[in-house]
Amino acid sequence: MNTTTQTTSLAQPVSYIAGEWVRCQTLDTWNVDPNTGEPVHRMVTTSPTDLERALQHAQHTYDALDWAGDDFRLERAEALERVATNVEKRLEEIARTDAITSGTAITATRKLAAFLPARIRGAAAEARGIPRVTTLAAGGRDVRLHQVPWGPAAILTPWNGPSFIPAAKMASAVASGCPVLLKPSEHAPASAQVIVECFVDAGLPAGALQLVHGTGSVGAALTGDRRVKVVSFTGGPGAGRAIARAAAEDFKVLQLELGGNNPVLVLDDADLDVTADGILTGMTNLNGQWCEGPGKVLAPHRLVQPLREALGARIARLRIGHSLGEESDIGPISNEPHHRNLIQRIADLRGLGAEIDQPGELPDLAGFFLSPTIATGSDPDRTTAELFGPVISLHGVDSDEDALRAANAHPSGLDAYVFGTDTDRAITIGARIISGEVRVNGAKLADLGDDSAQSFWGPSGIGGHGPAESVRVFCGDRVVGVDSPDLPI
Repeated sequence: MNTTTQTTSLAQPVSYIAGEWVRCQTLDTWNVDPNTGEPVHRMVTTSPTDLERALQHAQHTYDALDWAGDDFRLERAEALERVATNVEKRLEEIARTDAITSGTAITATRKLAAFLPARIRGAAAEARGIPRVTTLAAGGRDVRLHQVPWGPAAILTPWNGPSFIPAAKMASAVASGCPVLLKPSEHAPASAQVIVECFVDAGLPAGALQLVHGTGSVGAALTGDRRVKVVSFTGGPGAGRAIARAAAEDFKVLQLELGGNNPVLVLDDADLDVTADGILTGMTNLNGQWCEGPGKVLAPHRLVQPLREALGARIARLRIGHSLGEESDIGPISNEPHHRNLIQRIADLRGLGAEIDQPGELPDLAGFFLSPTIATGSDPDRTTAELFGPVISLHGVDSDEDALRAANAHPSGLDAYVFGTDTDRAITIGARIISGEVRVNGAKLADLGDDSAQSFWGPSGIGGHGPAESVRVFCGDRVVGVDSPDLPI
């Protein structure tokens, strides 16, 4: 049992508005260390006056953009290269801050932070490559396609990927030319603060990025403001629906990644060890706090008990401990509200008839710790809620068709998994799952391929992600050219 103690301290978050760092209003609530429950800084919010100033500055910046020339593309690309260099210099600080704010073990946050420079440089390459003005074939007429940044972009990011998600989204928006208004989760603002410092210190073009803080009311003010033309949000379906309703008033461009109860299909020829290892990896990545994590496992009846035992044995060997402990395999849940929510989800599964296994040994710490959990035997058609933690439900099915029916009856739409030794068969079955990405025999955090373009299907959101797609979401097409009265229709 890991009882590592660490001293944790985080700077009080501040806003960055119109080129200046601005103190926030403090709230009566504290952000706390999920390992111990001890305060790390006061929760903050940007004042309505400063929020209005940020929106005005974003609009003025956009109105002054000269986005069509090569100088614009090169300026953005070079700035992002400098951002990547700044991030490289602060990787350990980023990893440590992520471990404190998300609860994910630092051995994992280091690996995730290491991806950041390449992701930002990828956006720089996209900035260079965006064809801002393209001549179209038009029967000899002068017709040009302009790729134009839509306008001010509100980027709302969650607590589970507190540095990577803001960095990736901001890099794409900056590359496209949209003035960014970033609001990180109130539960994990410190990681985003470090990333914004890396952007600001790189000498971004004036007005390219602003940072505001606060709870859902600040996010609602941003998404409801007519000056905001794009909203990019990663988070829960409830907030996603509220954003979509607000955006419908003036039809903002949306990129919503909302997650779901991702299905896992275990085929009758699956290798038990490969399957158990893959599911365990998926349910413990980021402490299970990732949108693409496995949720509802559908296996042939004869494999349910062996898989349950194999997973239980692996969970029992995990070292659950302080997120800054070098020996920890898994840390605490990020925050008290989500910890409470997961405990209720497990109780709900028990109420649906599931038997609950929690074989992990918890540390002697006063934080938000939870053993990875297996809930076996509930009705799969009633087991639909997203778990978003180190929890899976395990169900027996009669056939592949039965598994597909259960998976697609309440589709996640975001991610799915198939385990089977016959790869062609597994891929064929996986292609029938209503999901933007299907992983066969594994559950890594990284995308399946360098050019993966994952769409969000159904309840998992709107849009998709991938290096090129993430930049393009912030640009719209505008066709300008010579018409002729002599042409038919």
